[in-house]
Amino acid sequence: MKKMLTLTLALTVLASVQLAAQMTRYLDPVFDEVTVDTDIPYATNISILTGSPMRETLMLDLYTPTGDTETNRPLVILFHTGNFLPQVANGGVSGTREDLPVVECATRLAKLGYVCAVADYRLGWNPVSSDINVRINTLINAAYRGVQDARSCVRFFRADAIDGTNQYGICPERVVYWGIGTGGYISTAANALDSYGEIVLPKFIDTQTSLPFVIREVHGDPFGTQIGINPANGDTLSLINTPGYDYKSQMAVNMGGAIGDTSWIDASDGAYIGFHVPDDPFAPYMEDILTVPTTGDLIVEVQGSYTLMQKVDALGLNSRFGTINDAFTTAANANNDGLEGLFPFLRPTSPNPFDPTVQEPEASPWDWWDSDFWSTQPHPNCPMGIPISVCNFDVISRINNTDASPEKGNRYLDSIFGYFAPRAYAHLNLVADFCAPVSVKENLTAQQVNLEVRPNPSATDILFSTEVGSPMQVVEVYNLSGQLLRSSVVENNQFTLSKGDLATGMYIARIRFEDGVLTQKLVFE
Repeated sequence: MKKMLTLTLALTVLASVQLAAQMTRYLDPVFDEVTVDTDIPYATNISILTGSPMRETLMLDLYTPTGDTETNRPLVILFHTGNFLPQVANGGVSGTREDLPVVECATRLAKLGYVCAVADYRLGWNPVSSDINVRINTLINAAYRGVQDARSCVRFFRADAIDGTNQYGICPERVVYWGIGTGGYISTAANALDSYGEIVLPKFIDTQTSLPFVIREVHGDPFGTQIGINPANGDTLSLINTPGYDYKSQMAVNMGGAIGDTSWIDASDGAYIGFHVPDDPFAPYMEDILTVPTTGDLIVEVQGSYTLMQKVDALGLNSRFGTINDAFTTAANANNDGLEGLFPFLRPTSPNPFDPTVQEPEASPWDWWDSDFWSTQPHPNCPMGIPISVCNFDVISRINNTDASPEKGNRYLDSIFGYFAPRAYAHLNLVADFCAPVSVKENLTAQQVNLEVRPNPSATDILFSTEVGSPMQVVEVYNLSGQLLRSSVVENNQFTLSKGDLATGMYIARIRFEDGVLTQKLVFE
């Protein structure tokens, strides 16, 4: 029998504790006002939304704490939901940077002290094809483009922070991907995928042609650093944006999404946090076939938050969260089978408004929309002859969220942020000087910390390992011109550096420890 701890109880206990606690940046909303800069271009790439490849300028809205004097702040890149199709065309009321839960999440992050970029990503696929291979092919490529766009976005900020003026005031070593619904597929994959070969899996192979659905030379690499060209007609399908900077993130947050395959997750990934309704009818909680809300069709097997967190737990990726004792953790632990980082939201079913004998499960309790507007918009799935006042976008959207409202959505966001904040604080090590330049000289030797780097040279991965008691804190990779290419927060005795988009050649690794810094030459063949 499932155990339930009500959100009301969790919030009541937490509120009583926080009343007596001192406000701490990144743990509490220390800012009252937020500044929003809209329509900032971060990349240009090829969209297939109209059916023909066209250049699209990708935009983001930037949320920052008003009056903040800090210039080295962790960055959260937030992706909305929408089934990789435009709002309305996707059959729903969501799918833009202006979705009400998206705006609220970004605002809350900025009030905590983060910089939050709400980023567009390319849309477009064919959910109505009668050919399952076409449906899978176009959907997988839509998600692949989303990962490319996520990496382009993080490089946009890192380029400005490292070689520009850092006009956005971010710390390039602290980047979090955050996805809602469909955006969750982007955030988890962008936190995990380290090579093109990882996506060439049997379920992503066309059963008719025996070719992968994603072909690197055609669709570009998963980092967005390779041009992709269709040899059949010469169409360019992928462009390069801001090459030469690290694509890795330190954490991924997934609200009601999933991951294409847990085989992508390895020990070099950042941490993961998942919020999910176990009975979600669209994104599976465990391993199951993805159902697309647009048509209700089954597409391809994916792994939801529960199965994802099993892999994360086995690898210890969330170990730096430490032991957190609060009401939100208690509420999560009552239902997550001991999987740290997983917060299941158990929700009741509701009668279908058109067939009360059918009970509909809930999908996203944190979601809400402008009911007054959407109740006047006809929905294509409404039965013929029924007036708009009886069936409309609002009614259809409530089939899987019957009591959606700003009040309910914000109650769930209270739990989401109450659970996220202390874990991000611990994992990202958000102390006052977490992104300050290292003041110590490069005064350590490999022998002092028993550093082993192997294999070196390598064609793929290089493993860094040290003795117990001498954990690495940060591993930075520079080219021979002194340009920072990768920066990974480690705080562990082992770290795997994947070649990824690094060219063949020599590099310099700078490894930070509590007592100093050492450098190590690396060679990728």
